[in-house]
Amino acid sequence: MTVLSIIRDCLDALLHPSARYDALTRARHRAFMAPRLLGSLAAFAAFPVYLVLRGAPSAIEVAAFAWLIAPILLSWFLSRTGRYEGAHVLSSLALAGLIMAIAATTGGIESFAAVWLVVVPLEAALSASRRVAAFASLLALSCAGLLILLGQLAWLPLEHAGATERGVMMAFGVASATLYAAGLAFGAESLARTSVALLSREEERYRLLARNMSDVISRHQRNGAVQFISQAAEAMLGMPVAQLLGHGLFDRVHVADRPAYLTALSDAARGDVRSVEFRLRREPTGSERSQIDFIWVEMRCRPLDRDPGRDLTREAEVVGVMRDVTDRKLSEQALDQARDAAEAADAAKTRFLATMSHELRTPLNAIIGFSEMIAQEQTLMLGAPQRKEYAELINASGQHLLSVVNGILDMSKMESGNFEIASEPFAPRAALMHCCNLLALKARENGVDLITDAPQDLPVMTGDPRAFKQIVLNLVANAVKFTERGGQVAVSAAASASQLTLCISDTGVGIAPDDLKRVGAPFFQCGKTYQRRHEGTGLGLSIVKSLVALHLGELTVQSRLGEGTAVTVKLPLVYTPPQSKASDKRPSESKIATLTPVLRQETQDRPQDQPARVKKSA
Repeated sequence: MTVLSIIRDCLDALLHPSARYDALTRARHRAFMAPRLLGSLAAFAAFPVYLVLRGAPSAIEVAAFAWLIAPILLSWFLSRTGRYEGAHVLSSLALAGLIMAIAATTGGIESFAAVWLVVVPLEAALSASRRVAAFASLLALSCAGLLILLGQLAWLPLEHAGATERGVMMAFGVASATLYAAGLAFGAESLARTSVALLSREEERYRLLARNMSDVISRHQRNGAVQFISQAAEAMLGMPVAQLLGHGLFDRVHVADRPAYLTALSDAARGDVRSVEFRLRREPTGSERSQIDFIWVEMRCRPLDRDPGRDLTREAEVVGVMRDVTDRKLSEQALDQARDAAEAADAAKTRFLATMSHELRTPLNAIIGFSEMIAQEQTLMLGAPQRKEYAELINASGQHLLSVVNGILDMSKMESGNFEIASEPFAPRAALMHCCNLLALKARENGVDLITDAPQDLPVMTGDPRAFKQIVLNLVANAVKFTERGGQVAVSAAASASQLTLCISDTGVGIAPDDLKRVGAPFFQCGKTYQRRHEGTGLGLSIVKSLVALHLGELTVQSRLGEGTAVTVKLPLVYTPPQSKASDKRPSESKIATLTPVLRQETQDRPQDQPARVKKSA
């Protein structure tokens, strides 16, 4: 361990705690204490030698050596309080006092000690404080003026030294002041070098931190122009940083999110701290070049610290930290979809209970009531015709219950994927005419004209004949049910090279536009439940929709409220079962996989996009 290291460790032990954790402050405190302590200790060590060579000291010499205690006291003051500027002020006062004391007894302004007044503001300059330097300058000028005034008033003792001795003393004063000023200059240069080295080290540290952060750091003007952006933007957006400077970043913000983006920057420039979420267009790579790819980012922005001399009326620049939150937004979207699905399921359950309570209670009441009457035929004296009528009503009610239960079971099988298509050749015209003949009596009872148009040359098709009949029966029954007396239901069929087209149209009540979007959902019935005028479970069209989908066909519904409805079904003439595909994805993963391209392919001119949100930070 070298002597310099020992001295530095001793000085570091004397430093105030407030100066131990800042390298520049530590260097300044050390530069203040080191020359004073070492100079005083060296002077005290040389004092006995001075006495041997000089002999008995004079009063001025004793006072000068006594003054050597002042630097030690100043170092102790700085070590105890950490007040660097205060220590420099006291040092200027002590040095000016010593100069005045020596100059007053050795010729006033013409004394060799008066030259040292120049050193007072130079020493104060090391404090790096304008107030301390100004105070020291005024103090030196005041001392010089006071010496001139005392000399003019002849209040100073006359100097009896000869010209040669005065010249030697003046030379000593100038040389010693110059050497001290040189020491101050070297100290100032050392502090400046230390400041530059620390500044470069800190700057490099922050650059390294900004370069290796996954978050993007940027500096903006109030209008959004980027003045600096970190290298992490290249990984986030897939493009060089140079293209994001100026308004390059703003041009990649989604059109719908630009107002929120500029609002957050403007608020931050006025002194607030803001957090905003918006979408940025990412540069697609490889096979994604044909897609428009957006990512969600969250930017927390705050005003850049103002310089002390800066005009406070002008708005500050803004520092932003951006983070990719696309995964979080995907999770939020998935949660929203799951919540919507749960709410839809809850609503479906409510509709199911309301519908089933009506559909099951009516036939059950008939079955129970008429069976009790048959059981009490002796008391009620029922005849054979009445018993037959009651039995027929019980049978009709049971058949209705059976159809309701079968519909629920079929729907459950279709939703679970367990409904199997029994594919076989059959004649669609015969099946169609059979279904229409079954419903012809119901149509006549309702006063509805049922018209069937099925060409004789309809080709034989391959599919499930039972499912085909169920499709026709449900659609025609619905058309008859919702057509007022005097209306008309038309059933037509046509064949092309590869598919059969069925069209069932009516002049009934029609469907409202809002309900038309939900037609085909299980247990959904148009209109409010308590306003229903027709019975039914709401499963008919849903079963039809599922059966058509199982046959790889298409179903379209067109309707106008009060004008009627037209349902078109297109089925392939030859049904080919699809190949089973093994999938290891869980339902939640499939939902997220379906959601990802939707979020990442949003376009800039889409008006229904969710706007960005600006949040005020606490």
